Amino acid sequence: MAASEPHASTSGATGEDNHARPQADHADRAKTLVQRIADLRAWLFLAALILGFEAWARIDFGGTFILNPFNLQSIAIFAVAPLLLATGQTFVIISGGIDLSLGFIMGLAAVVAAHTINAFTPGLGMPLAVLLGFMVAVLVAAVPGTINGLLVSRLRVPPFIGTLGMFGVARGVAFLFAGGTTVPVQNSLFATIGNGRFMGVPYIVIITAVFVLIMHYLLSQTRFGQHNYAIGANTQAARRAGIDIKSHLLRLYILSACCAGLAGVLYAARFNAGAAQAGEPLLLDSVAAVVIGGASLFGGSGTIIGTVAGAFVIAVIQYGLVFVNVEPFWQFISVGIVIIISVLIDQAQRRFSGGRQDE
Repeated sequence: MAASEPHASTSGATGEDNHARPQADHADRAKTLVQRIADLRAWLFLAALILGFEAWARIDFGGTFILNPFNLQSIAIFAVAPLLLATGQTFVIISGGIDLSLGFIMGLAAVVAAHTINAFTPGLGMPLAVLLGFMVAVLVAAVPGTINGLLVSRLRVPPFIGTLGMFGVARGVAFLFAGGTTVPVQNSLFATIGNGRFMGVPYIVIITAVFVLIMHYLLSQTRFGQHNYAIGANTQAARRAGIDIKSHLLRLYILSACCAGLAGVLYAARFNAGAAQAGEPLLLDSVAAVVIGGASLFGGSGTIIGTVAGAFVIAVIQYGLVFVNVEPFWQFISVGIVIIISVLIDQAQRRFSGGRQDE
């Protein structure tokens, strides 16, 4: 009898293990499903918005919302500037930081591009003046980006405070360069870039799409992108792994500012004028697009593809409410609700996966 007791005990334990294993597998599958749904939340928001506006348009107007080529072009154009800002913001937020200066860096670039093109068009001709305007505007935008990077990486100023200070500096410099007014551009080629189309697709949408693809490759397929994720996930571990965090953060904020610089140039091309306040209402949209797209404000997660979806969520809300004749103030409420839902989903996802929580 004594010899049989271990055998019975082993048999019972095995039976319990066999019973627990399917339950564990089922829990793992449920966890994976929830994670996938959370990761795809931006696309689910986008699909729900499109279906909602499509139903609204058919019921109230007897027409279509999403199958109208003009609507598609308008939504894509609405998304250009916020998406370019959000592309740079994605890199910064993944690293665990934030860049609040992007709106007025964009405005500064728009004003510089307008002045540069106007100054050099008579002497260099339209094409070279436009090219020079692009280059000078992006290089000027890189200056506040460099200062942001030095503040955060060398002087260890919190990103929120450092970039908020640069927000004010860039704002003042942009208005000084603009003389307090918008700066019209006297160059028809520049206006064509901003408002022309190739096979029905606006040039600024094509430029943005190419740029976003390059940034997607940089984040997902290069060592720079992998280092960015590592720093955002665990700075100390990244340092022990040999990553030069100071140099990386410096390059990161320069990249973010250059994205804003390109957004400013395309804004000036679209409206054929540079305005210091061009990006002021778009700063929060850029952060919203990143958060809606699945990036965590704690750092370490996010994708450019998700940010694209987030930017289109905002663009569909903004254009769709105008399309169905709803007061524009509802745009802020709608975007705010989507942001809150996204943050709640991110928090729930982190608790569900056992991620760290900041109390």
